[in-house]
Amino acid sequence: MDLKLQNTLLINMGTLEERILKSETHIFKAVFPSTTNHYDTLFGGTALHLMDEVAFICATRFSRKKVVTISTGQIDFKKAIPAGTLIELVAKVVNVGRTSCKIHVDIFMEQMYTELRETVVSGTFSFVAVDENKKPTPILDNLEQ
Repeated sequence: MDLKLQNTLLINMGTLEERILKSETHIFKAVFPSTTNHYDTLFGGTALHLMDEVAFICATRFSRKKVVTISTGQIDFKKAIPAGTLIELVAKVVNVGRTSCKIHVDIFMEQMYTELRETVVSGTFSFVAVDENKKPTPILDNLEQ
């Protein structure tokens, strides 16, 4: 990053790293039977829906622009999430392009009545910023060349 661009970022929004840190997003949910399959575990599609939602919020908080999901990276389901547990979804910006950003999402599962907490699902989601005509636009105005 050149010095002029770095100074512009510092003046207008703090550092890029600060903006990334401020956009980290956390959502907590209880896993109720209405969201589980016949094995009494969270539907995979529901987990993906929640991950896309928290990633969208993170990308929007980061860019303060209209963003749309353009792709997902590998999603790893490490362990089933049973009904009666709590989940925390954590989304973080991990890469910034000219018009896009990549968000990493982890789902942590907690037992309601113990201290057990573990990462059970991880994946990435890519977003592109769009203008009023739904055309790609710079994700951060300050990064325009």
